[in-house]
Amino acid sequence: MKKNKIIGIIQHGCAKNLVDTELMLGILEKAGYQTTLDVNNPKVKTVIINTCSFICDAEKESIQSIFEMISAGKKIIVTGCLPQKHKIELKKLLGEVSGFIGTCDFKDIIKAVEAEQYYQVSENPQYIYPEDVERAQITVGSSSYIKIADGCNYQCGYCIIPQLRGKYKSRKIEDIVEEAQKLANKGVSEIVLIAQDTTSYGIDIYKKPSLDVLLEKLNKIENLNWIRVLYAYPTNFTEGLIKAFKNLDKVVKYIDIPLQHSHKDVLKRMKRPVIDQEKLINKLRKEIPNVAIRTTFIVGYPAESEEEFEHLYNFVKKMKFERLGVFEYSREKNTYSYSLKPQVPAKIKHLRKNKILKLQKEISKKNNLNFISKTIQCIIEEVHADGMVVARSYADAPEVDGLVYIKTNEYLSPGQIIDVKVTGADSYDLVASYEMSGVKNE
Repeated sequence: MKKNKIIGIIQHGCAKNLVDTELMLGILEKAGYQTTLDVNNPKVKTVIINTCSFICDAEKESIQSIFEMISAGKKIIVTGCLPQKHKIELKKLLGEVSGFIGTCDFKDIIKAVEAEQYYQVSENPQYIYPEDVERAQITVGSSSYIKIADGCNYQCGYCIIPQLRGKYKSRKIEDIVEEAQKLANKGVSEIVLIAQDTTSYGIDIYKKPSLDVLLEKLNKIENLNWIRVLYAYPTNFTEGLIKAFKNLDKVVKYIDIPLQHSHKDVLKRMKRPVIDQEKLINKLRKEIPNVAIRTTFIVGYPAESEEEFEHLYNFVKKMKFERLGVFEYSREKNTYSYSLKPQVPAKIKHLRKNKILKLQKEISKKNNLNFISKTIQCIIEEVHADGMVVARSYADAPEVDGLVYIKTNEYLSPGQIIDVKVTGADSYDLVASYEMSGVKNE
């Protein structure tokens, strides 16, 4: 271990941020450092805090971690979205912090760790995935994320991601397939493909959306069981991509497609595409049998009227999405929406969010009750000493969706794919039973 140094890590934000954290840890471990999530270990003198700055609440969580580590007397290196967003201003405000590294500068993490003071935040970030770095995974389990691209070419009115991550940059198919094969060889059963926008994959290097081609290549990896796709932008659902979801046996029938709103005027103010969303969802459901569709919406966007909100509410009621998330609009500086008027009061935003969540809870319960007595495929997440087995169905992504609690006397292990019979349900989770005859992929 280099210089007897143990580096602590605090991870904030989404799965895309998590991959960046694991890349930094891979760089550190290759250089001879040991890393740990136990930042309160007295042997840990240096702590890296990879921050999120997508919305105000995420910033607050990151800042709280910084102040906690300052109070603990640690050497602190702040990386990711927060320094990228606030740049030199953050350095002036946090004089106790030893290092700042931007979203696309994490290759310099060794310099930051070894220097007394270090600052590297690119003015014009351009994310380049370091293919020569092997991630040091801090999440151990049946699933692993693979970042297939970063950056974004869209200019949604509420979003600062293009400013924080730069233009869309895809990784090469062969590099992604190689990483997936390595993960499968380590025992990972499910890979989850992520990017700011997965359906634009390949548009920069192959001159056309190529997610379907990537999925076909990944589907050929023998010791891989499931392939899941998150963050699909609605306008790039090509016929080839729909066929890939339908026909490739390892691609789970789960589509995460953030729509953000239903009313055309709100979508225009959001600078989002105005498409026939109902037609798209109905087509996906028709072409891909038993598909589970997850979406997210923003309530309280500037000038959202009661009529526009009711349009969204009725859209949710009609479409009966299998999975749904709702965010209250977060006003972010340097975005188009920041200066839009009128801003919707916080109380109204909160009420609107809760109204849709209440509706979705009823929809989810009815959807889940329909699974009772049916057989569904699940991936084992945890096996407890008391015999309780925790799993996820094909319709549930890691961390954001529901779980399946399995009653069985059989021996099961994390990562195993099995068929279970559903015996109970609530709004979010299922209860199931399992017999040995249902084992798959052993």
